[in-house]
Amino acid sequence: MSRFHSYLNSAKEILSLYQGQEPFASFAKKYFSERKKIGSKDRKQITGLCYSFFRTGKLTEGLPDTEKLLVGLFLCSNEPVEILHHLKPDWNEKTGLPVKQKLSLLNYHSSAVFPWKEELSDGIEYEKFCESFFIQPDLFLRIRPGNAEQVLLKLNNIPASYEFISPFNIRLPNNFKAEGHFELNKEVVVQDYSSQRVMEVLPVRPDGEDKVWDCCAGSGGKSIMAYDLNPKIQLTVSDVRESILANLKKRFKDAGIKKYNAFTGDMTKPDINLSESGFDLAICDVPCSGSGTWGRTPEQLYYFDAKKITRYAALQQRIVSNAVKQLKPGGHLLYITCSVFKKENEMMADFMKQELHLVPEKKEMLKGYDRKADTMFVALLRKPL
Repeated sequence: MSRFHSYLNSAKEILSLYQGQEPFASFAKKYFSERKKIGSKDRKQITGLCYSFFRTGKLTEGLPDTEKLLVGLFLCSNEPVEILHHLKPDWNEKTGLPVKQKLSLLNYHSSAVFPWKEELSDGIEYEKFCESFFIQPDLFLRIRPGNAEQVLLKLNNIPASYEFISPFNIRLPNNFKAEGHFELNKEVVVQDYSSQRVMEVLPVRPDGEDKVWDCCAGSGGKSIMAYDLNPKIQLTVSDVRESILANLKKRFKDAGIKKYNAFTGDMTKPDINLSESGFDLAICDVPCSGSGTWGRTPEQLYYFDAKKITRYAALQQRIVSNAVKQLKPGGHLLYITCSVFKKENEMMADFMKQELHLVPEKKEMLKGYDRKADTMFVALLRKPL
């Protein structure tokens, strides 16, 4: 019994020290590195308690700390667990119930998890979205062109259950170590289900030499996708962070992408001038609240301040306003967020139409909360001739 109380006490200590200023995974790693007597099995139990606590969001405010941890563990477990068996045996018998029934059993409602309903984009099913936080999303891989046969052969030998989603998507358990079975970035890329769906709206001509600029490139996932649609594109990538571009260049090397331009640039500044002839496509996967990915990083749900929504929207307006200037007449802007907030999504699409005079061609919420995946927003707009 003392072992389980030790887990709870360690989790409470970590949570008292952590303030949400960095990814919790990084913080926990440093915490355990200073306490080497805590073994790997115990670390897993303790971090599991912490993540379950974060997944409850604002649900358990006012409860004692131990009770908060046990409520989180109960709601996030779909099978009996040892800690609950010893400390909450009545709950442990009911871990297999649907989340809604477990919440009802404890006299809670899922809306307390995510109290920003009025900020949500149209089409988000509020109750389903709230309940999705108690379920860890899956890992998704995208098979790159020319690699399907060997990847599918390898899948038959992996020690994990998987789902092949035609034509190039693989669903795997979140803890699956893909690098131990596949050549990452060459054979497959780690890319969420909804992120892969962006390919459906990418306006890359299969036989042209379009000039494509990924202006908030990050580690280059969308650029690799555009390249896979047509390796003849003239690709330019940029990001404000030099360290991220260093990671991108390594990924590009692994992916076999050799011809591209890369530079560090701040898209909030108006002095970027890249091409006299202009780009055919600007991919703007903008910085955002990340609220559509909080199932993977639930600490962000717990620590979120709604004032950030307006700050992100202002940042996004500056970025797209500068990106549009680099488009040729008739060129496209593909706007992407991993947010569920309308100020970052539909209202930004309206801003680009009304203030930047772009012509809307498509916009869509790419729902992932009911598929153990991320939720994203995409809007494709065209610069008038």
